Amino acid sequence: MAGLFDPLVIRGLTLNNRIVVSPMCQYQAEANGYINDWHIVHYGSLALAGASLLFVESTAVEDRGRISSRDVGLYEDGQVEGLRRIVQFAHAQGVKMGVQLNHAGRKADLDDDIIAPSAVAFSDRYRTPREMTPEDFASVLEAFQQSARRAVAAGFDVIEIHAAHGYLLHQFLSPLSNRRQDEYGGEREQRLRFPLEVVRAVRAVIPHDMPLFVRVSASDYHPNGLSIEDLRYFTQAFRDAGVSLVDVSSGGNVPVAPDKVYAGYQIPLAESIRSHVDVLIGGVGMLDDPVLADSIVQSNRADLIFIARGFLRNKNWGHDAAIALRQPVRPPAPYVRAYPTSQA
Repeated sequence: MAGLFDPLVIRGLTLNNRIVVSPMCQYQAEANGYINDWHIVHYGSLALAGASLLFVESTAVEDRGRISSRDVGLYEDGQVEGLRRIVQFAHAQGVKMGVQLNHAGRKADLDDDIIAPSAVAFSDRYRTPREMTPEDFASVLEAFQQSARRAVAAGFDVIEIHAAHGYLLHQFLSPLSNRRQDEYGGEREQRLRFPLEVVRAVRAVIPHDMPLFVRVSASDYHPNGLSIEDLRYFTQAFRDAGVSLVDVSSGGNVPVAPDKVYAGYQIPLAESIRSHVDVLIGGVGMLDDPVLADSIVQSNRADLIFIARGFLRNKNWGHDAAIALRQPVRPPAPYVRAYPTSQA
């Protein structure tokens, strides 16, 4: 069986191991969505950390789709150049780059126009959004498509569409936030309609050999929320529309937390989807024990391991994992002297 340090081919992309730096919001962008020196240093250091694929944080497709005023954006052509600089540096280190495209919907913490499937606030701490109109559907769909084009122009190797954690596309998928009475609400087929339109629109404008991922929340942790049967149905539809990998997370659409949180607690959700749909799976959630991460890959429970906070705590996590698992260590050339001769 493949392990954490075995390669993986996804469409036209070859990853030299199964370690991914997960998208992590930094809230450090300029007010207009442009990156700055923080992002250059942050992502530059992560490009040296031993992962094969590095994701830029949740990146807004519309100005009104930002989680905060300090979100990175790809809704203007001028935002491409800064991200291209990050991509080029990572490529020079042999690391592939991904970007997560997102629209916050009702979770936008902004003073501007806030839209959502239905006029239902996330909590009493959030403003009540405006229910989306046909004009909103058209503009958001175009925004995802144009942001995808810009991501290609910036040189990204992978695009991930964010349909989890209570943001706009998750809001459509879940009956807790989607109470529409038209063709975009009701049964799971109708709730899927707009997220699937977004997937198809993005797939249509990116290269054929470029992988497309989708992040989903496989549980709302609410008795009236999403079911695992819903997620199997959604995942099959995403796969049929050209998605290569589903990145399985959970929660975020209502202010309810899981009963227990522990290393690997979301992997059973991923397995439940994998057992019914033939699609690559990304495993997430407190997986920064190298032995655990390797065992999840070896037991075919996930194909890629997404690490977030583990890389924030230890920018050498990938190299340390290789040492722990007795695998060859491949640090950047200037760092080789820091590793044992038998390992580096």
